[in-house]
Amino acid sequence: MIKVLFVCLGNICRSPLAEAILNHKIKLRGYEDKISCDSCGTSDFHIGELPDDRTIDCATRYGIQMNHRGRQLQRSDFRDFDYVIAMDESNMANILKLSDKVRIKPRNLYFMRDFQAAPDFKDVPDPYYGGIDGFEQVYRILDDALEGFLQKMEQEQPWNGKP
Repeated sequence: MIKVLFVCLGNICRSPLAEAILNHKIKLRGYEDKISCDSCGTSDFHIGELPDDRTIDCATRYGIQMNHRGRQLQRSDFRDFDYVIAMDESNMANILKLSDKVRIKPRNLYFMRDFQAAPDFKDVPDPYYGGIDGFEQVYRILDDALEGFLQKMEQEQPWNGKP
């Protein structure tokens, strides 16, 4: 099983939305026994909290269910996950800082937008301080990037994309 971890700052907006979108796509493709995912934050601001209401509302509009409580990135994540995917440069720096501190190099460390064909920017913007339009923009970015991620998995994995 391929294990994927999405990482943002507080784990209430971008990373839990990425987790929910990927879980939805996994289910639609019948890959539940091939790929699993989780999300976390580099900060401890929202440990144990539900995702932001605007994140939940955005996911709901697309028929996507969310089932997540905020948690912080921890040492064991570097051993437990095959892919660690950062939402922006700041969180990538925090991931690398923790990785150096605990002396465990994460496998397959990427930016979320690395999986888009032609991203405008490296970062997935943080919608927290804006309105619902920011959450919609993030949804579109994540949906596109996660489709790219799944296509990469389908090309590279021995199961060759066959459920």
